[in-house]
Amino acid sequence: MKRARMVVDPDFAIGAIDDRLYGSFVEHLGRAIYGGIYEPGHPQADEMGFRRDVLELVRRLGVTIVRYPGGNFVSGYHWEDGIGPRASRPRRLELAWRSIEPNEVGVDEFAAWARKAGTRVMMAVNLGTRGIDAARHLVEYCNHPGGSHWSDLRRSHGHPEPHGIKVWCLGNEMDGPWQIGHKTAEEYGRLAAETAKAMKMVDPSLELVACGSSHSRMPTFPDWEATVLEHTYDYVDYISLHTYYGNQEDDTANFLAKSMDMDAFIDTVVATCDHVKAKRRSKKTIYLSFDEWNVWYHSHEADRQVAPWQVAPPLLEDVYTFEDALLVGLMLITLMRHADRVKIACLAQLVNVIAPIMTRTGGPAWAQTIYYPFLHASRYGRGVSLRPVIDSPRYDTRDFTDVPVVDGAAVFDPDKGTLTLFVVNRDLHERVRLECSARAFEGYRVLEHLVLEHRDLKATNTEHHPDHVVPHSGGDATVDAGVISATLPAPSWHVIRLGRVAS
Repeated sequence: MKRARMVVDPDFAIGAIDDRLYGSFVEHLGRAIYGGIYEPGHPQADEMGFRRDVLELVRRLGVTIVRYPGGNFVSGYHWEDGIGPRASRPRRLELAWRSIEPNEVGVDEFAAWARKAGTRVMMAVNLGTRGIDAARHLVEYCNHPGGSHWSDLRRSHGHPEPHGIKVWCLGNEMDGPWQIGHKTAEEYGRLAAETAKAMKMVDPSLELVACGSSHSRMPTFPDWEATVLEHTYDYVDYISLHTYYGNQEDDTANFLAKSMDMDAFIDTVVATCDHVKAKRRSKKTIYLSFDEWNVWYHSHEADRQVAPWQVAPPLLEDVYTFEDALLVGLMLITLMRHADRVKIACLAQLVNVIAPIMTRTGGPAWAQTIYYPFLHASRYGRGVSLRPVIDSPRYDTRDFTDVPVVDGAAVFDPDKGTLTLFVVNRDLHERVRLECSARAFEGYRVLEHLVLEHRDLKATNTEHHPDHVVPHSGGDATVDAGVISATLPAPSWHVIRLGRVAS
């Protein structure tokens, strides 16, 4: 059996974990809205048409903030189409995903859904085909109490209280040639800065996210970030990052190493932000919003077969495997280990579209494999992220060298008196014996050792077998004289929870 060692200590703190690290994303795309969160006439639909079974799965997942309404969709969206009486709302050609948008769900309905789901809205504005006026008017509609045109219009629609949306994205992936209204960094930076200024005139309490690169392989990365921040540094609080990974080559060892690319992406963006900070001699720190991240590749071929101009066609409906859940766990570990700078992150997306939750229109809802690492991180990954020192066997792949077989994060909650280890064994063939020195946590005992494992890397959860890949609490973790010991099956995801022994 291979062996790995880890050291954790409360003095080695990375930073407090912002609860918005456990966010998600709902776009007007495919069946995310229609047939996903919203399905009037469904046996589980509530009085507003929202599916109660989906709401329950979202609440259980502990999603803290949800980015809306896009995504590529937002770059052609007129938010005014989705307010007021439904009978008068237009049906539009939605160019980003070549669908028909019926506008049955808009900002008011989504804000209501978010309240039901126990989460907050992270609103995106259209800086593709629109700009300053549309953005400032939307802020007024959402957040101003009353006595003005747009706030009184909201009140007339039956929403007397402001929605109070505080986090806003200044467009989406504006560096991408696929984006409606694609811009150069100079064009976008100027527009984003002026839009930010106007939005904060309406509501100075807003937190704003500037568009960073769509992924780290963009030819303009990281010059895009540097140029955009030159224009927006004084007006925004975050810059965004997006990334998706796939296993098209069916090389699992290489696939599970791709979280290392995410780690390098974050480090480069942090360095670029701090370069601009130094260049401007600023005391302000720009934080990161990793507001799109996930595994995405299974549905590419199926999407090519979907006929255009349908309402809610089945797009991006990846069916996730056990190995996908392992990489999602590794990506969560990466986010936790960057808690000092990554303050917001959104698993993209939430329902049906590259999502942890799947539904059948008219039928049931169920949790995909990737649901469980996110559930564990959201539930137990609150507190202070500690910097773990890990000594692990390593391996090389086609794209990566010195990949640690064991990777992990540690979270200390001083208020609850808990220490939680999140650990993945990447080895596809051998168990690993982990020994973690945590001597500063004297008097702690193991509360629970959760394990997600399966003999089949390609195992999935389906409508008819929704519990095929689920975690169990049968891990063998023990603690003795401040050393936590556990066996990590090959391969597997682990959550080892410790707490103080009651006196």
